[in-house]
Amino acid sequence: MSIFRGEWFHKVDPIVTGWMSRNGYLLLRISIGIIFFWFGFLKFIPGLSPAQELATRTITLMTFELIPDVFIINGLAFWEVLIGIGLITGKFMRETLLLLFLQMAGTFAPVFLFPNEVFTRIPYAPTLEGQYIIKNLVLVAAGIVLGGKLKKRSTESRKP
Repeated sequence: MSIFRGEWFHKVDPIVTGWMSRNGYLLLRISIGIIFFWFGFLKFIPGLSPAQELATRTITLMTFELIPDVFIINGLAFWEVLIGIGLITGKFMRETLLLLFLQMAGTFAPVFLFPNEVFTRIPYAPTLEGQYIIKNLVLVAAGIVLGGKLKKRSTESRKP
């Protein structure tokens, strides 16, 4: 007999799924915020972020070497911490999600700029750095879920 057919399951299932429905959005928002805050904060301390070198080289290449590395990594760190704070607090969610999606677009650039560092066998066997990048698909999906729950802005508040 399957545990999914038992009487206890039919009593417990609505309680668990109800709790998930009531708390899932908040937990997703805060947990993703913690990840951004934490990973961003690590970038402020040289050598602590495993993504620091690849991120710096990627942005250096994308900005035609016009921005010094110290500004790149500190700017990225600030950007990620800002996203984290926005998600944790739930304030300025539209702006926070815009920053998140822009940052996520940048995180995929090494796949195209440095494919030999992202894959041991292109395109199906990622390196540790590649796995770090690919997991960002989950963050993009989470951002979409969070954005989907935003209340529509009133047209009245936008009239001159």
